[in-house]
Amino acid sequence: MKKLVIAALVVFAVAVTTRADDSREITVFAAASLRESLEDLARTFEARSHVKVRLNFAGSQELRTQIEHGAAGDVIASADQKHMDALVTAKLAGAPKTFARNTPVVIVPKGNPAKVGSFDQLPNAKKIVIGVPEVPIGNYTVQILDKAGAPFKDKVMANVASRELNVRQVLAKVSLGEADAGIVYRTDAMAAKDKVEIIEIPAKINVVAEYPVAVLAKAPQAAAAKAFVDLLLSNDGQKRLTAAGFVAP
Repeated sequence: MKKLVIAALVVFAVAVTTRADDSREITVFAAASLRESLEDLARTFEARSHVKVRLNFAGSQELRTQIEHGAAGDVIASADQKHMDALVTAKLAGAPKTFARNTPVVIVPKGNPAKVGSFDQLPNAKKIVIGVPEVPIGNYTVQILDKAGAPFKDKVMANVASRELNVRQVLAKVSLGEADAGIVYRTDAMAAKDKVEIIEIPAKINVVAEYPVAVLAKAPQAAAAKAFVDLLLSNDGQKRLTAAGFVAP
């Protein structure tokens, strides 16, 4: 009887531990352009670790603001170094690691109604959508247009119909045909390849977007957060990011 009681207690203890592990959760603040990739990797992480992943997608500048104002979380994955550096300087995030790179492209709705055949024909689009300068894709867009030269930039900016708070809002407007063209990341364009067409930006004026990731300084689940970052940097994580259109760091 004593042995049966001990065995029962052991089984109960294991069950309680399993439920406690299952109840654990990490919150990942992630740039909007990472949506499909991180949703996929989050499912893998949950299956392997029994730790739930709550994903909070937004523009990197919005994520930074949330964290600076006390939003609780475990991991931050940004679409640029600028906003990550600000969090590190404020001692709100640990040492970041670059886990992916991305390149901007021009997108037009399927059928290309504005007949934009190449990047130098972008001014042909009468309704252009870009990101606000504070969001990484908006900042990268400004850099690209600056490299293209003042006359070209002025023509493009004259046709800007709206500036969006994150790259997915740019993608949505072009996908729905509410704009003739927009500038997004390659990965966003690939995620909506049934609704948009891609026009390449010449390499000599294009930029490379770097994606750093870090564990937040006050992460409630620091060990699990580190494990999630490790998954992003692992061979498996890198293969999946590459398949989605990202470039390995």
